[in-house]
Amino acid sequence: MSDVLERPRVAVEPSNVPGAEEILTADALEFLTELHERFDGRRRSLLAARGDRQARFRDGALPDFPEATADIRAGEWRVGEIPADLQDRRVEITGPTNAKMVINALNSGAKVFMADFEDATAPTWDELLRGQINLRARWQGRLGFTDEGTGKQYRLNDEVAVLKVRPRGWHLDERHLTIDDQPISGGLFDFGLYFWHNARAALAAGSGPYFYLPKLESRFEAELWSEVFAIAEAKLRLPRGTIKVTVLIETITAAFEMDEILFALRENIVGLNCGRWDYIFSTIKRLGDRPDRLTPDRSAMTMDKAFLAAYSLRLIDTCHRRGAFAMGGMSAFIPVKGDEAANRQAMDKVRADKEREVGNGHDGTWVAHPALVPVALEAFARMTGPNQLGVRPRHVPGREEMLELHTGPRTEAGARENIRVGIQYMAAWLSGRGAVPLYNLMEDAATAEICRTQLWQWLKYTAPLDDGRAFDRPLFEQLFEDELAAITDQPHLDEAAGLFRAMVLDPDCEEFLTLPAYDLLD
Repeated sequence: MSDVLERPRVAVEPSNVPGAEEILTADALEFLTELHERFDGRRRSLLAARGDRQARFRDGALPDFPEATADIRAGEWRVGEIPADLQDRRVEITGPTNAKMVINALNSGAKVFMADFEDATAPTWDELLRGQINLRARWQGRLGFTDEGTGKQYRLNDEVAVLKVRPRGWHLDERHLTIDDQPISGGLFDFGLYFWHNARAALAAGSGPYFYLPKLESRFEAELWSEVFAIAEAKLRLPRGTIKVTVLIETITAAFEMDEILFALRENIVGLNCGRWDYIFSTIKRLGDRPDRLTPDRSAMTMDKAFLAAYSLRLIDTCHRRGAFAMGGMSAFIPVKGDEAANRQAMDKVRADKEREVGNGHDGTWVAHPALVPVALEAFARMTGPNQLGVRPRHVPGREEMLELHTGPRTEAGARENIRVGIQYMAAWLSGRGAVPLYNLMEDAATAEICRTQLWQWLKYTAPLDDGRAFDRPLFEQLFEDELAAITDQPHLDEAAGLFRAMVLDPDCEEFLTLPAYDLLD
């Protein structure tokens, strides 16, 4: 890679990962440079606009459907053509991009695998490059993995899931690649490298360059991605609309612009997804800086009630009216080994969740573990075809229902769970792992975000607990020390605990825990 490193405007951190030179090629870096030059200024302006909007929420405003786009919501239009291999998405599995996970997920029996460079990946330089290498190897027909401990070999089956890739959100930088001393967008880096190296191979195999887009907060952020896709398609001389994307509706502001997001991406978009965990986080972060928006224990905020149920139903109606898929949310349960009763209870919860989704009209759902694929497939076998595009909810919730707070207990147990999950997840993330099994759930950055923002909100407004005590600083410090002392020593524990505590005590709610944590990442 020496010829690449000597380029005057582009600086790339070296890597000893085998095959990195096949990813960080001169032509790929030239493509990334063009994307950066065209779009990074707009990206930064849109991130600043998030701050302006947050200031209005802090002053008492609440989200609403934009008056300026009423004609888009009222109009009769539909998204573009959906490829044949995306017509049946009844079960999708997600996970990080390491070789073993990619192979197991593609072989899992799920219809789609979302390879995740975002919440399920700690963005160490080597891990990002290995992920790109693994995905390229999939399309080149040479992806394999041998477990050094057991000698077991992993290879792809003849029939595998459709591959989609989730790049990082607009808010994240990639500091290992700079252009004129400015870090490139993490999202443009992830998208650009995968698209450049794999778009034509995926199309030749009867599939295509398919993506999931995370953390969008407005139609303007969707428009920016649309322009990125137009440039990318033109660069490889592909027809407009070749790239196909699903957008995660995981911020409360985006939930009030679902029609507009579909419209902005209408050449490329095939659906929206209920990103439930990040949606809870976004709701607390955006609207929780006021005492009348206090939340209950996170376990009380379920998809069948209040703002979560409302946004799910509205997403289904919006998508199906426009000919797009409405994807359900994540089941984070994983098998409970050594406890058959607990495992059966977990599977029953997954089954009930998925049956609710298919009954409401969703076209598919997410799971985090291959063992859950058959459970979800069984639930979605109730569909009469490969999808439910013709199904519309009987009731479409409006603004007030979408803002309705969840009710339920606010407990010491809930606070303790937030502390121990948050600290342990952050320690794992700083160690390079983004998807972490904790207490029989597969946790990623989204659940850690709920943990710390909820504690931040409770502490800021000394929230009353159900036992009559107030959640004040002395109580938080006591619970924090108790839970930290009970955690078995693990790498980066002190760093993780210190950062987590500081973010809870900060007078202002930090936008994302991954922003300050990125500075500590090895």
